Amino acid sequence: MKNILFDMDGVLVDYRPEIRVHHIATALQRSPAEVHAAIYASGLEADADAGHLGPDDYLEALGKRMGRRVPVDVWAEARRLATRVRPGLIGHIASLASRGTGIAILTNNGRLLSAHWEHIAPALFPLFRGRAHVAADFGVTKPDTRVYVAVLEKLGWRAHDTLFIDDVQANVDGAAAVGMASARCDSEASVVDAMAAFLDDSRVAGGI
Repeated sequence: MKNILFDMDGVLVDYRPEIRVHHIATALQRSPAEVHAAIYASGLEADADAGHLGPDDYLEALGKRMGRRVPVDVWAEARRLATRVRPGLIGHIASLASRGTGIAILTNNGRLLSAHWEHIAPALFPLFRGRAHVAADFGVTKPDTRVYVAVLEKLGWRAHDTLFIDDVQANVDGAAAVGMASARCDSEASVVDAMAAFLDDSRVAGGI
């Protein structure tokens, strides 16, 4: 069996942060500039991605920066609206999984996302249920090689049997550094091509 580990944003889904910012700004009666600064310019998002802030801590810190409490349902709905699953990939991945290919997600995100996976990107579940992981779970973000080692250990996969797909070259390089096949992909077509090439190469290498 061969395995494919996917990034989420920019690979399995199109993610538009400006939609997330606008929804929160409207709900909390704040300007988009204030919301953007509170989330991205403050370092808050990076801290959550690295596991330094849990869901409640993140929302509390975000609220303090904006002078307004941020309800979890506002945050989750904003993330859902900003996240569009690439529908053409679902059938391809489901077909591979049904034939024994291991599939999983590793995304640089915090635990607030993982608490609301199925609201934010329902089309990815149940396909990835139990095999979707945020970097916060491991206390380190891509491209640090430790996060790849940790997720492979959790999944019970070997690096040389696994393809990693991401839309950021540094993250792809980090995966390659621990022995995974890796591909930078930023479109549905390029993801499908990378999966096919990896599995075709695996069959050749295995004498299939």
